[in-house]
Amino acid sequence: MSPAQTATLILLTPLASAALIALFLRKQGALASWISTAAAGVIAVLSLQLIFSGTRFEESMEWLRLGDFAISIGFKFNDLAALMLFVVSFVGFLIHLFSLGYMHDDKARARFFGGLSIFMFSMLGIVLADNLFMIFIFWELVGFSSWLLINHYHEKQSAADASKKAFIVNRVGDFGFLLGIVMCYWANGTVNFSRLDELGAANSLVYSTAIPLLLFMGAMGKSAQMPLHVWLPDAMEGPTPVSALIHAATMVAAGIFMLCRINVLMVTDALNAIMWIGTITAVYAALCAIVQRDIKKVLAYSTLSQLGYMVAAFGLGSLAITHEMGGAAHSVVLAAGVGAAMFHLVTHAFFKALMFLGSGSVIHGCHHEQDIFRMGGLAKKMPVTFVTFTIGVLAIIGFPFLAGFFSKDAILYLAMEKNTPVFVLLAFTAVVTSFYMVRMWRIVFFGEPRSDEASHAHESGFVMILPLILLAGLSIAGGYAGVFEKLAGEVAALVPHAHGSAHTTILIVSIAVMVIGAGSALLFYKPVATDALEQKAPGAFRGLVSLKESFDNLYNYYVAKVQQRFAMLINFLEQIFLAGLVIRGVAGFVGLIGYGARALYTGSLHTYVYWFLLGAVLLWAFAAGVF
Repeated sequence: MSPAQTATLILLTPLASAALIALFLRKQGALASWISTAAAGVIAVLSLQLIFSGTRFEESMEWLRLGDFAISIGFKFNDLAALMLFVVSFVGFLIHLFSLGYMHDDKARARFFGGLSIFMFSMLGIVLADNLFMIFIFWELVGFSSWLLINHYHEKQSAADASKKAFIVNRVGDFGFLLGIVMCYWANGTVNFSRLDELGAANSLVYSTAIPLLLFMGAMGKSAQMPLHVWLPDAMEGPTPVSALIHAATMVAAGIFMLCRINVLMVTDALNAIMWIGTITAVYAALCAIVQRDIKKVLAYSTLSQLGYMVAAFGLGSLAITHEMGGAAHSVVLAAGVGAAMFHLVTHAFFKALMFLGSGSVIHGCHHEQDIFRMGGLAKKMPVTFVTFTIGVLAIIGFPFLAGFFSKDAILYLAMEKNTPVFVLLAFTAVVTSFYMVRMWRIVFFGEPRSDEASHAHESGFVMILPLILLAGLSIAGGYAGVFEKLAGEVAALVPHAHGSAHTTILIVSIAVMVIGAGSALLFYKPVATDALEQKAPGAFRGLVSLKESFDNLYNYYVAKVQQRFAMLINFLEQIFLAGLVIRGVAGFVGLIGYGARALYTGSLHTYVYWFLLGAVLLWAFAAGVF
């Protein structure tokens, strides 16, 4: 089987699974779950075979033609795609496996696993696509999949609201994304990635600040960057495996992957904007995480913050750009930002999927309790979950020689070299990350059980524990150069590495921020039923809560006070002018003419003679020049 055929089989396998479940197995949850999981296993095996074969290829075919305009679909499988394919396929399979246990008693699990298969199909299409049009098609399918899975619990109004919020917010970003695609095609005559690279190498690419920023709007939606971040915390209303797959490891990382695909289009002004949006998001989300009580929302804000790290890394150093005055020549060269962003994307997928699944194990063991202050004492009751979750916490706070230590240091080094204010903000974010993660870890696993659910907690079954163990192994080993280079190929060569005094400085900073944040949390928080920050510093607590709620309040104000009133004004104008004057006015005028015309036809011969004579006189007067 050729590489292109293997890629086609990888792409179509989850689609076949979803179709089979939707058409024939909607009432057979057990069979549907095993078919979806088996499909994910096939995808993982074929993906590993394709990745480690060393084969890299491109292949496309024309899909639609309208005159001179044509849309192609095809595959661009390079090292970047291979790296993302590993994350999607392998982590996706482990989450399917975990879901077998977590969703075992769910009456709608056939629909759930069908949704997972649709999502896998959509995400794989983004990874393998060779042009922006094809990415956009699967981009929208990913949005549909996310809506479907967040809204899995139909009986919960909060889940329905969260799914609509996610869908609408992402449409805002996708509108800009589509405009960027159209503008790129209009300016360069193509949206094929390889063709754009060729134009860039030949100094024939049309550069514009608007194109990359519009395309970045799509990433702002999918990767939940400010101000389009508000949907991700609410998306925790979906089942926990969905949070792990879509909102930690794959879908939210699609925006980062897309940015790396379009690096050739970047210009300095766009990169600066991207860098600052990512940095601000990282700081903001980390501060919001401090006051969360829901274990999944702590991880959701953590995900927002880490995605901000990746976006900032891309903006810091993804490209070295030089151009002559007047735009006569451009030179675009890959640099450290792509490597740093993708490195952290991969390690984050490992340890954040581990922690989301670990939180699912905790929630399952505590009979669906999600409030961390109603847990406690779980280290003894759930030892495997405790150990693996602890590895995830250590990885994200940058404990030496775990995966997050290496990828975070790469970003901090890049920031130190490129932009000192960004470096300070990201280092501060690392302190806050250690603080809120250790806060959650200590409150959940230590002390005495603080609810009946926690008192009767139990360890999860083997099918849920196995993915945790495997992800814990990846969270330990995934950051080592040999492992990452084997997966990433040329992308690994782009990861920035500090040397000499810079290496020492970054090492000291990295360990210092971890110790300060973790130590502060251990000293400040005790495993009790109340939030120490709320008790000891209520003003700071309320400030952080207000910070978290500020954007929701702003959007609610905009919808209620601006958009709704504007809609009412437009409706009024439509009723008065369009429906009134234009539609009814024209109809009335035509009716009046008809009424007058009908009045002329009386059926009387004398009347017709008089009209004839009047017409003759008027015609004579006109011919004689009287008028």
